Amino acid sequence: MRCEIVAVGTEILLGQIVDTNSAWIAERLAETGIDCHFQTVVGDNPERMSEVLTSALERAEALIVTGGLGPTQDDLTREVVAELMGVELVRDMEIVERIQERFSSRGRPMPENNLKQADVPVGASAITEMPGTAAGLICPMPEGKVIYLVPGVPTEMKQMLEGTVLQDLVSRSGERSVISSRVLKTWGHSESGLAEDLAEEIERLNSDGEVTLAFQASGIEGVKVRITAKAANKEQSDSLLDYEETVLRELIGDHIFAVDHQTMESVVLDQLKAQSLTFATAESITGGMIGSRLTEVSGSSDSYVGSVVAYEADVKRSLLNVPKDISVVSQEAVEAMALGVCDLLGADVSVAVSGAAGPYPHEGQEPGTVWMATNVSGDVESFKVLFPFDRAQIRQFTVITVLNALRKRLESPR
Repeated sequence: MRCEIVAVGTEILLGQIVDTNSAWIAERLAETGIDCHFQTVVGDNPERMSEVLTSALERAEALIVTGGLGPTQDDLTREVVAELMGVELVRDMEIVERIQERFSSRGRPMPENNLKQADVPVGASAITEMPGTAAGLICPMPEGKVIYLVPGVPTEMKQMLEGTVLQDLVSRSGERSVISSRVLKTWGHSESGLAEDLAEEIERLNSDGEVTLAFQASGIEGVKVRITAKAANKEQSDSLLDYEETVLRELIGDHIFAVDHQTMESVVLDQLKAQSLTFATAESITGGMIGSRLTEVSGSSDSYVGSVVAYEADVKRSLLNVPKDISVVSQEAVEAMALGVCDLLGADVSVAVSGAAGPYPHEGQEPGTVWMATNVSGDVESFKVLFPFDRAQIRQFTVITVLNALRKRLESPR
């Protein structure tokens, strides 16, 4: 069965709110084994809403429509769907009572315009769950198709989907399949390079038809490779994902740094904890951004002891033992910073960064030049990168690049 998602609301088109509902619904549809090939956002305009819903019904057997079920003049979803069904709206007194009860329980009078929320197209049925004043509706359409109307309020929408809509969809579809996905996060390889390296594997998967691969360039989060598998049950789909992840790890190697909700910083912290190592950071160009990302991870204090943000040259020299006779943007400087911060904070492991973030040269280095160092138990390795970005991106890419260098060292046998 194919199910499309339509989000109604001019405020979404204007960028005033972000449509998180469609993403959540799509994920739940995939977990349920229902295919979703299209998602649409349309404003509160009856002609355009009718056009979008008519087109969607030509492609899919079911629609989930969020929004436009409120009590105001621009809430038009009920009216548009009733017109598509070719029926009138009738007032459902049971829904009226539930709305009145909700207002009275809060000691507030019910405005007359809330009665609009009890209007139901003839032949439609109300969804049992009604956490707010908006009733969700199941609207039968010709050729056995169906439109589900749910509120745009995320908490209300989720209750209706979990309680009624998803079960009804599965019952109508007769399918008992599961679609599962896994995301491998990579760093240090381009999207086109990954696609080239995986070309033969993609061709094999396209021939088999059980598993698909997709790429997503995600800026400072690297390039993501999404594996998607469809099977009769979750155990089988997970088995397909496990096998394909093993294949991809052999083809991509240590460019893969994380899976699904893991991040570069959470992976590094996990490695440090597993090896009972303490960690410190010495930051110049990033101004504390490395430490900030690390401390966003719950439990980071198990390994991370602190940071020295040494932005001015004299601070690097006085606190981190950078020699006076060398440039503070150099290989020698970051190596001294990496050792110095471990001595100062009593850590086993450290990273250090110093560079020219731009837009002007610094210490004779062109903008984008960054020196980085990793120190693991007194063994220091350093390298230089020239980033072709603006100031903000240079700083962001520095954070994940130096953490990735440390990750590789921690994962390598010593």
